[in-house]
Amino acid sequence: MATRTAALDRFFRISERDSTVGREVRGGLVTFVTMAYIVVLNPLIIGSFPDDPAHQDKFGGWLPTDQVAAVTALVAGVMTILFGLVANYPFAMATGLGINAFVAVSIAPQMSWPAAMGLVLVNGVVVLILVVTGVRTAVFNAVPPALKSAIAVGIGLFITLIGLVDAGFVRRLPDAADTTVPVGLGINGSIASWPTLTFVVGLIVTGILVAKRVKGGILIGVIATTVFAIVLEAIVDAGPSMGTNPKGWNLGYPALPDQVVDSPNLSLLGDVNFDAWVQVPILTAVLLVFTLVLTDFFDTIGTMTGLGKEAGLLDADGKLPNTGKALFVDGLGAVAGGAASSSSNTVYIESAAGIAEGARTGLANIVTGLLFIAAMFFTPLYNSVPVEAAAPALVIVGVLMMAQIKEIDFSDFTVALPAFLTIVVMPFTYSIANGIGAGFVSYVLLRTATGRARGIHPLMWVVAAAFVVYFAIGPIRAALA
Repeated sequence: MATRTAALDRFFRISERDSTVGREVRGGLVTFVTMAYIVVLNPLIIGSFPDDPAHQDKFGGWLPTDQVAAVTALVAGVMTILFGLVANYPFAMATGLGINAFVAVSIAPQMSWPAAMGLVLVNGVVVLILVVTGVRTAVFNAVPPALKSAIAVGIGLFITLIGLVDAGFVRRLPDAADTTVPVGLGINGSIASWPTLTFVVGLIVTGILVAKRVKGGILIGVIATTVFAIVLEAIVDAGPSMGTNPKGWNLGYPALPDQVVDSPNLSLLGDVNFDAWVQVPILTAVLLVFTLVLTDFFDTIGTMTGLGKEAGLLDADGKLPNTGKALFVDGLGAVAGGAASSSSNTVYIESAAGIAEGARTGLANIVTGLLFIAAMFFTPLYNSVPVEAAAPALVIVGVLMMAQIKEIDFSDFTVALPAFLTIVVMPFTYSIANGIGAGFVSYVLLRTATGRARGIHPLMWVVAAAFVVYFAIGPIRAALA
């Protein structure tokens, strides 16, 4: 046993980083608890149920929630372990929130699900190429810090709006075309359904847990709200929505499953193609891939820098050693997520919880990854989780992402307006790409008009020009026709 412990110590450099095997195991467990909600949440964002296929692609296809849950857990487990072995950092990986919403809301409705995941895979390949060539860092440095922060805030608001709408807390008014108010609170301006009340209860409970810094507060909140929903449904019998019952459960039905443990259904593995390039205009496909790449860029580099600083792993120059290896595995996460139809995988900020418990090496990732793989066998439980019970987690994540707004200097209007447009256009148009484009284009125009064009990176001009074409794609198509 002592020999094995010594081998672990040498391979992961545990003693060198002033840690112990016990701390690494504990840290890995805590990290899993704080981010395991993604196995429940991702199926509700990109998946659908047999009785109510919500997230359909252009051709009416959809991804079964149990299968999405299985591949979400599998890819998260494999990539987290690989990250620990290759990069030797306690940074766990899983499906990226924000990216999965973009795929479900902005990409899949334009093409088939296999084609959409093909774009996610292409995104991963592009990221890998950019890592190998060193371009990834150059592009990251080209975007002003304020816009990087604005992208994170905008995605947070977008995720929040998705949660509020899915829970029925915010609804489109039936006669919106005849009024100046397109959306409203609940039904007729009040929380008039049991499922929406469940969301409110879940948001309060989860908010309290996170405020009290309870380890795994988000996961505990989802579980507690699901139990509340199951008990409530047994009493009130609200029934499923099915598009005809506005007071019913929107997605998922809170009832105890016939079984808890089952063999994971991995049918989605490899269910991917590259038909996107013929199902939508090539320019549209290119810009969608660009948006995915851009989101991966800023999520990963920013997250790793923050985690590295918290763990005391940065060098004297404030850089994280072995960044190339870490970014390469992150790129593989995007490829694996696309190939498995779980959406792009990226480093999770929740890894900070494990770091706070003392994790400093990749051994913690081995523990977290193994727990994710074990989670594959509990997919029957996920069908019992209504979206109203998971939606509070989306709102909480949105709150956490809003913290980036303090990095934006609103005293400089050439920064304030582009940042503001980036933030608000995302949720208001239900598109991350639109928000990024509005921010980039307005930034280049404002800085140029105020005589500060020299400070704009050449790559920003290229990106802004691409978004101008993206926004004008309708008239351009008409002109070409």
